Amino acid sequence: MNRGLQVVPVLLAGSLLFAACASAKSATPTTSSVTSTTTASSTTTSGRTQDLVVTPSVRQGLLDAAAAYHQLPASDYLGLVAGTTYYAFDPSTNDFFAAAGLEPSPNSLPAQIGAQDDGGYNLFVRAARSSTWTVYDDGLGAAQDSTCPVDLPESVLSAWNWSAQSCYPPG
Repeated sequence: MNRGLQVVPVLLAGSLLFAACASAKSATPTTSSVTSTTTASSTTTSGRTQDLVVTPSVRQGLLDAAAAYHQLPASDYLGLVAGTTYYAFDPSTNDFFAAAGLEPSPNSLPAQIGAQDDGGYNLFVRAARSSTWTVYDDGLGAAQDSTCPVDLPESVLSAWNWSAQSCYPPG
């Protein structure tokens, strides 16, 4: 086979990755509202913010909402990245909050590119009486001088053991 023809696919893939990495950031955060069938994983009887267990139903709802936000099918992801998924209910706002990293499928180049760039970590907000998650793209949450695309209540940050005014897990 001609050596020049072998290089073409590598150059094309490299160009796509470079273009994705070099794309300009939007000045305003982007959000998306996606309906899911997620329900609360436990009842909330206290007046304080509660860190909740991420049930399989909640996990699937977050995955479905994030995939739809990124305009990809949920099958383009293997799931949520272990150790990066958080879920809480804040009775003062009557909202559920969640955060999760996406694990792209090795068979989906768009998901892999999105997860390595700004689409790899997402924040979610859902009113208690709603089935719709609002998704906030927070891929740069741990970067110095980055701003959080949504104001997470201090009580939620405390429940998750995140630092004040943070929008990304510690570590």
